Amino acid sequence: MKPVGEHTRRSILVVSRHAHPGSSLPRSALDTALAAAAFDQPVTLLFQGEGLLQLLPAQDSRAAGVRNLRKVIDSLPLYDIETVYVDAIAAAAFGIARDSLPASARWLDTAGVRQLLASHDHVLGF
Repeated sequence: MKPVGEHTRRSILVVSRHAHPGSSLPRSALDTALAAAAFDQPVTLLFQGEGLLQLLPAQDSRAAGVRNLRKVIDSLPLYDIETVYVDAIAAAAFGIARDSLPASARWLDTAGVRQLLASHDHVLGF
């Protein structure tokens, strides 16, 4: 039994699958990851499907009246989130080149995505 006051650190995987402008889900995914990191919980981000579009540098979110999430993504190392993971199959489908993504992006094939999902205590999808 754990002593009173001792907390268990559970790994959290935040999966972002939605494009940026017009949806609050991408911002919610990032806010969740930042909050977990601020409370010293191990957190990992995986971008799949349209969620990959958040990683592109040339986002114009002003028309939607929301903040450019790429700037938030670029600040993740300040919260000890050093790496973000990218579904390579989705990136190929969208024609996204590796050099257009942040330097912290690591590409995963289908097996790598499955392994990432299986290796976390909690998986939160947005």
